[in-house]
Amino acid sequence: MIKFYNSLTRRKEEFSPLQEEVKMYSCGPTVYSYPHIGNMRAYLFMDNIRRTLKYNGYKIDGVMNITDVGHLTSDADEGEDKMLVASQKENKSPYEIAKFYTDIFMRDVKELNIDLPEHIVPATSVIEDIISFVQGLLDKGYAYITSKGVYFDISKFGGYGQLGNDINSKKAGARIEVDGEKRHPADFALWIKAPKEHIMQWASPWGMGYPGWHIECSTIGKKYLGEYIDIHTGGVDHKTIHHENEIAQSDCLEGHKVVRFWMHLEFLQIDGGKMSKSLHNVFTIEDLKNNGFTAEDFRFFYFNAHYSKQQNFTYDSLLSAHNSLKNFKNAVKEHKNGSFSLPKEWMFTNYVKVFTDFRYKDYYYFEMLFNSLWMLVLRVSVNVMSSAFLAYAVSRYRFPGKELIYVLVIFANTIPIVGSGAASYKLLSAFKMIDNPLLIWLAWAGGFDFAFIVFYGAFKGISMSYSESAKIDGAGNFRILFKIIFPQAFPCIIAIA
Repeated sequence: MIKFYNSLTRRKEEFSPLQEEVKMYSCGPTVYSYPHIGNMRAYLFMDNIRRTLKYNGYKIDGVMNITDVGHLTSDADEGEDKMLVASQKENKSPYEIAKFYTDIFMRDVKELNIDLPEHIVPATSVIEDIISFVQGLLDKGYAYITSKGVYFDISKFGGYGQLGNDINSKKAGARIEVDGEKRHPADFALWIKAPKEHIMQWASPWGMGYPGWHIECSTIGKKYLGEYIDIHTGGVDHKTIHHENEIAQSDCLEGHKVVRFWMHLEFLQIDGGKMSKSLHNVFTIEDLKNNGFTAEDFRFFYFNAHYSKQQNFTYDSLLSAHNSLKNFKNAVKEHKNGSFSLPKEWMFTNYVKVFTDFRYKDYYYFEMLFNSLWMLVLRVSVNVMSSAFLAYAVSRYRFPGKELIYVLVIFANTIPIVGSGAASYKLLSAFKMIDNPLLIWLAWAGGFDFAFIVFYGAFKGISMSYSESAKIDGAGNFRILFKIIFPQAFPCIIAIA
């Protein structure tokens, strides 16, 4: 059983696809500039969901769009088209800009080992489908035409704002420039009429123009996945505008809820703050490589935080991820090849490092835990038997508080279990004892027990020899020491040997 947190219902829900294949849509990049590491976190999130589903036996029919037209500098239908801004800045056509940055995006995705959806669809490849989608909304009365284009009327959709957007907060005058032709300030563009000098434009029933940003995702999802989509992913910044608008236009056209699970990831911060070009802290995968790291290091770093929480990037944290990944790879290689050999100085120097160097990581937790559990059962059995011998030795002599001694004996025998267990845990973590952890456990646990029991037995024997109630002689004292020490010391000596 898989449970996902659904942003739409604001709770974890059991997931099962409506059909045999999981229908999954992921918002893709706007290819007007270099993708930065904050962008790439969204696709690692997508990758994580896809691999989880596949691991649990599901087949996936996935789609991701490539926005190569229509994404204005403001998500709320204001400003210039980002593709045109980049085109003018770099003195290239929008199509050249789109191809150049799409290729870089795909390169970074490959280096990050991201499992890509089955369909990668540029917005410019579905213009006719977008026009058909917009016409459908007009025919059903959910859209209207102005001198600037075709707009969706949010007042016709009662569910608008359900994902996290309060439409009452969008009042006229809240923006720099109010569009008097719009029926509500939150009404959004489905199709934008383009001036003659606009480079990217297509013929439509409403004149030459280009699609709004929000319509492309609904159109691509409908064309490739159908009327029902199981999962839709994206960044939390899309939650209040872009995805809210997707829900409105898709549900109105189909007449039912299209997307069942909405899943959003939080922002990636840089040094505890926002990523910003003005702060010169916008990093790309290429930047990380120029500083001696790899895309794989960043992938490993990503898994150190939950997707629903903001993650803070620093080069120190990336270095920590790099070292952890390196240790993990080395350990796997040593385990696979059986090439590990115990260092000569393990008895002292490395043991000290365990408690002084917090960078040690234990990547063998499950294997160590398995060995520890069955060894604990074995050691408890040994201690119980040795306690029985000790109790027998004490019971041969009469003195006050004999019952209390029995309790103390059992209690004292638990101390070496805990102490040696902790020591063995640390040693296994530090030295990566995956070849034969049993020997290391026995050696250190046995040594700890032997020292403790000798001290305990000597103290008990001496105290009893001077007890007036015991009234025993030297020979009796020797017999007590022998019966106290030997049952526990013998298996410890064998283990050390």
